Amino acid sequence: MIYNENLMIKETNISLTTDLKDHNLNDYLLSIRGDLIEYINYNSLFLSSLKPLNNISYDVKPIIRLMNDASNIANVGPMASVAGAISEVSCNYLINLGSHYSIVNNGGDISLINNKKVTCGIFSENDYLKNSFGFKLKTRKTPIGICTSSSKTGLSLSFGESESVTVVSKKASYADSLATSIANHVKGFENEEAIQNALEIAENFKEYFDGVLIIKEGNVGTLGKLPKIVSTKPFDIDY
Repeated sequence: MIYNENLMIKETNISLTTDLKDHNLNDYLLSIRGDLIEYINYNSLFLSSLKPLNNISYDVKPIIRLMNDASNIANVGPMASVAGAISEVSCNYLINLGSHYSIVNNGGDISLINNKKVTCGIFSENDYLKNSFGFKLKTRKTPIGICTSSSKTGLSLSFGESESVTVVSKKASYADSLATSIANHVKGFENEEAIQNALEIAENFKEYFDGVLIIKEGNVGTLGKLPKIVSTKPFDIDY
């Protein structure tokens, strides 16, 4: 059986698809958010900084360490990875409970494991592509992260000009922070120039991702190895 539910805790808005009926993920999310809020109350720069912080001790809670690592890798602030990091630890939590099929979609920043093929739609609100395509994902035994940053839609803070920058990585926390970092560099006089500038920046991070997809108006740029791109609805499951 596959179960679907929505979990909403203030800013955290998760659409969950999982093969586990009883998981208590809501309680786990409350605990993770508690750790995050406690640390922000202690160090307010963790919330506001747009650059990595160098004064994080090694005895912080795992969610703080994860976000700080992603921040340093992508050269952005720690909160750039908050949605992806929450998705990642939530998916790992479900895997530790025995899940073989879970999709944790935290506002478009996704961590998943799948023993069935699944199609993940790319939501960019692009006037040309009309949100009509996505990635066809093969079955896997380890989780993967798919995260998107945009200057046009969603709550992401982006200094670039793309409809979307999507990063596929083995860790959703990395995918989230890298999507923000790369999207910040989608700038140029022409669309092709803007995409090329961002792809050149992405080259610096290629050890941390599998693939990058950039959409700007009628132009698309890619780097690395992406899943198969297909026409799709947001989530199609092949049973």
